Amino acid sequence: MTLQNIERYSSDRITTIGDRAVVLGGSMAGLCAARVLADGFDEVVVLERDPLPEEPESRDGVPQSAHPHVMLEAGRATLEDFFPGFGEHLLSAGGLMIDAATDMQYYARGDFLADGPARLPMYCATRALFEHAVRQQIATFVNVQQRGRCQFLDYIVTDDAVTGIIFRTANGTETSLSADLVVDATGRTSRTPAWLNANGYTAPEVDKVTVDVTYGTIRVERQPSARYSLFVPPTPPRTRGGAAIPVENDQWEVIFQGIHGDDVPTNERGVIEFAESLPIPNFAQLVTSRRWVSDEIHCYPFPSSIRRRFEALAHFPNGLLVTGDAIASFNPIYGQGMSVATLDALVLHHALAVNGLERLAPRFFNQTAEIIDSVWKIAVGADFKFPQTSGPKPTGTDIFNRYTSRLIQQAHSDGVLTDAFYRVFRLEQPPMLLLRPSIMWRVVRPTL
Repeated sequence: MTLQNIERYSSDRITTIGDRAVVLGGSMAGLCAARVLADGFDEVVVLERDPLPEEPESRDGVPQSAHPHVMLEAGRATLEDFFPGFGEHLLSAGGLMIDAATDMQYYARGDFLADGPARLPMYCATRALFEHAVRQQIATFVNVQQRGRCQFLDYIVTDDAVTGIIFRTANGTETSLSADLVVDATGRTSRTPAWLNANGYTAPEVDKVTVDVTYGTIRVERQPSARYSLFVPPTPPRTRGGAAIPVENDQWEVIFQGIHGDDVPTNERGVIEFAESLPIPNFAQLVTSRRWVSDEIHCYPFPSSIRRRFEALAHFPNGLLVTGDAIASFNPIYGQGMSVATLDALVLHHALAVNGLERLAPRFFNQTAEIIDSVWKIAVGADFKFPQTSGPKPTGTDIFNRYTSRLIQQAHSDGVLTDAFYRVFRLEQPPMLLLRPSIMWRVVRPTL
């Protein structure tokens, strides 16, 4: 399920469902969940363990926030629906909009992809600014509270239903909060699976695909007129890649990726040599000709993509949901996390609109599984181009990888193929788009 085949958000679909909903986690997944819950609950409380910054700042509890984050079309369009005028708000705060069809320089299989024939709008900003812009929009809802320095401790259970939470406040006081619905948006390290095991429920099975990726990110100065992005994903046998994204304050966020043990260096000389080893000179030029704004090289390890199969559970407590990275966490190379979080919230909106809280968890998990299926095939499938990748391989991965490799080769000179590839990559249309006869012919036809 992608943006094309999921109904868009409509604010008038939901009437009052309950008194209070609590969201654990104040990142993108939690904030988007809070947005849709605000339509159906008298009060929504977002509890975040980190202090809530007043300005766009990376948070200690989100080590990956110092690295580039991409807002794909599924996320961009959904945020515009959730918060009318969101784009203008982001741009006024310093974010940029580029045309991915012509301004994204994507290098793969020996050359750049041709420009696409249709405009593909894409926001560029730091993760901190994206999150800050959403937090500001949430702050305009009088029935939503955002509370920082709150540490979740436990769920309160009554008659096989989660009816509240216990947490520690900023001053160290342990307190409780009742709720008609609790949403766990605490990310990859969610404690809900362990809690299920400890409280007589079954934890979900986990699909784990090991990729052993490391990242190193710096920021360098950018000329205001430079409004394009660079992307060179690792492609076998090359285990190195990079990306450069124009962001606010006239800066580039430059990230280097090494996969399967090819770690990104943690010193300036090593980063420069890493950049020089990439197949195009652009990255070396950025890191040698531009002043470094970063005080340090931010490094982040990502050992594996994980998917928790909540949809397969026969029994799950009422009054509780899990969303975002707490369900599935993908190799960040593909920039899907924030956009999947917005689609999860959109699924929650529709699930609440149909039958309210009645059997909400199984309905929600079944529908989010359809979203994750599409994203998982794209991200994990691409990771299996490397023979070192281990874990459960989606059916048909090898055949599809050979096909997409041919597609990318042909897209060096065929903008229609670039457009189709980008629309799938951006979670705008499902992967089956690439198998339409008109696209397949362009892929398989002989190259003169």
